[in-house]
Amino acid sequence: MNLTIDVANKENENIVSLSGEIDAYTAPKLKETLLPLTKGENTVVTVDLAEVNYMDSTGLGVFISALKSTKETNSELKLINPNDRVMRLFEITGLTEIINIQDESVRGGM
Repeated sequence: MNLTIDVANKENENIVSLSGEIDAYTAPKLKETLLPLTKGENTVVTVDLAEVNYMDSTGLGVFISALKSTKETNSELKLINPNDRVMRLFEITGLTEIINIQDESVRGGM
C-alpha cells in the first residue's frame, strides 16, 4: 500500500489529508511534505488521518518531529479523525498527552 498526501492552505492553516499506510517506506515522503509546513510562524498544521488504515512507529516519529518543529515556530500541530487502530498507537505510546488529537468526523451509529 502507498500513502497519498494532499495539502490545502487556508489563511493561517495548512490541512494535510492522508490516505493509505504510514510505515518505514512512506514516512520519509510524509516527513518531507509535513516538516516545511510546520516552519511558518503562528500557523496551524492540521493532519487528517481519517483515511490512514495503518501506521507504525516510523509514523509516530514523523509526528513527533513535526510537533517539535511547531514548538520552535509558535505554531500548532493538530491531528484529526484517527481510526481506532491508529488512535490506540498514540494512546499506548503516551503521545495523546503531548499531541492535540481530535475526532472531528461525524460518525453515525447503527
